[in-house]
Amino acid sequence: MDVNVLQRQFARIGARAQVRWLEGSRIRGSVALDIVQDRVGELFDIRVSKDTPADVEVLHAEPQQRHLLLMSRSESDEKHKFLCGHDERHWFVAAVPENRVVSTVRTAMEALKPAEVVGRQLRMQVRKKNWNRRRNDAFIRQGEWFFVPEPQLIVNANLVLTNEPLRRGGGKPHMVEFLYRSGGEVVYVSSQKPNGLTQTQFNTFVSRRPEAKSWNWSTMRRNPSVYVKGRVRHADHATIVLHDWHQVLMNTESQAVAMRHVAFLD
Repeated sequence: MDVNVLQRQFARIGARAQVRWLEGSRIRGSVALDIVQDRVGELFDIRVSKDTPADVEVLHAEPQQRHLLLMSRSESDEKHKFLCGHDERHWFVAAVPENRVVSTVRTAMEALKPAEVVGRQLRMQVRKKNWNRRRNDAFIRQGEWFFVPEPQLIVNANLVLTNEPLRRGGGKPHMVEFLYRSGGEVVYVSSQKPNGLTQTQFNTFVSRRPEAKSWNWSTMRRNPSVYVKGRVRHADHATIVLHDWHQVLMNTESQAVAMRHVAFLD
């Protein structure tokens, strides 16, 4: 890995990057990426394991878009790709799903779109030049969230929640003015079982451990369809206003094995 070449490629998109080699116990896997802050501002922090080093290179850069496609390759030839760029106010890193053929910034951006979004932009005949705008006829995007119009949706007003968070992992939530959930699977959740148990799993579990009945259980829905309306706010993004109901879809980053190498969460 030529660090000088790597830094020059990041400079082409107006970014700074540093590469650090760390002991294996201080890094998960062979490489980790993060956005850190120093006295000058934000920069990309690329941490490489001394024990199982990886080669890191830029496959493609789009200086006008301020984006580039980064690839890491381990000694075992395991490859992961990351879209690095600038979105509104800050730099970001997004892991690209390994099951997608990606070699450019454009194909990486398409790979990060949910299938429903890709299908809709084709049905709506959105021009290619507009595919990656934050707003077009198919969707509105804020960070990792896509909002797809559902103007004909009929909701039960009694089930509409106000000022609800949209959250990925431990990142800062996107706050939505109105939110409605539909469908999904009912699960029982407690502090001891935070991922939830289905009805069958719950019945089996408490029959084997009767003391668990006294745990503070609550019911939630796993993988429901989520719809939002009104203002959507986040500190790192301009507020958007949705005048009709929109389905909420998250980008495909969570499908990437390389997600474990990304420390950055907005």
